Order: sequence, then C-alpha cells, then structure tokens
Amino acid sequence: MRNKLVVLAIVVASCFAYTKLMARVGSGSPPPDAPLEQQADLIRVYKSERRMVLLRGDAPISTYRISLGTAADAGPKQREGDERTPEGRYEIDWRNPKSMAYLSPHISYPNPDDRRNAEAGGFHAGGDIMIHGLPNGWGLFGNVHHLWDWTDGCVAVTNSEMRDIWARVPNHTPIEIMP
Repeated sequence: MRNKLVVLAIVVASCFAYTKLMARVGSGSPPPDAPLEQQADLIRVYKSERRMVLLRGDAPISTYRISLGTAADAGPKQREGDERTPEGRYEIDWRNPKSMAYLSPHISYPNPDDRRNAEAGGFHAGGDIMIHGLPNGWGLFGNVHHLWDWTDGCVAVTNSEMRDIWARVPNHTPIEIMP
C-alpha cells in the first residue's frame, strides 16, 4: 500500500511539474488572421448546450463543443473563485498568445454591473475569463476534455479549434454568453 502511495505521489508531482514547465514554454506561434470575410462579428455561447457559435451577420460560420467552469450550471459568475462562467454581453478585449493554456482571447468580464454586484456581496468580481485551448503540453487529450467541465470559469475548446477561433475572432468582437 505504501509503495502505491509513493508511486501516486510521484505521478501527481510529475504531472504538476510538467504542467508548470509547459505553461512557461507557452503556446507557440498563433495562426495568421483569417480573411475579413471569414472573421466573426459575434460569438454566442450556449452554456446549457455546451456549444459556442461564431457568427458573421446572422449566419453561423463555425460551431464548437465547449467545456466551462466546474460550477457553470449554478448560474452566472458572481465572484472570484466561484468557478462559474459569466452570463451576459461582453467583448474580446485582448488576446494572450503566451498563456498557460493554448492561445487565450480574453473576455471583458467583469463589466461595471458584475463589479457592483460582487462588491454588494462583499466579494471581488474576479477576472481572467478567457476562451482557451487545453493547458500547454496536454493537447494530445483533444476531445477527451469534453467529458467534464474543468475550467475555473473559462470557455475551453481543443487546441486545433482554438487556432481556428484565434484566426477568426479579432479584438473587440462581441460575445454573448447565455444560460
């Protein structure tokens, strides 16, 4: 029994160290922007369906299966650390090509209402809500990540899907996150 615990501790520590190392290495080079006619002018996230759609005009141009925050079904994000995914209208306000997860466009959460609501409850609203791929170095797991919600409140897709999203979603693209 003791040997099994030692082996398990070594595996866990190795996975943790690998993840930390790969987070420092980064995502590599982001793809070039798609031609303007292939870029989205709206992102719509359907939390209950675990689906994200890129739209141009009223026409869907891409659809993705997603994973969300571990408490996404408990309602909209209310404060830092609640592991919920926000709901409402935001925008992609900047993009991080060197994040710990594969390529990460940032969602402009919290907005002034989110901040006010969190502060009224005595909490910090939180932030760093992103659309991202898998943690760097774990991309080989691909679609397995859809088996459960595993983020801290973000919207997660596979790395190949993230490359497509990165190319099609410029800064200031609105995003609607619905229950």
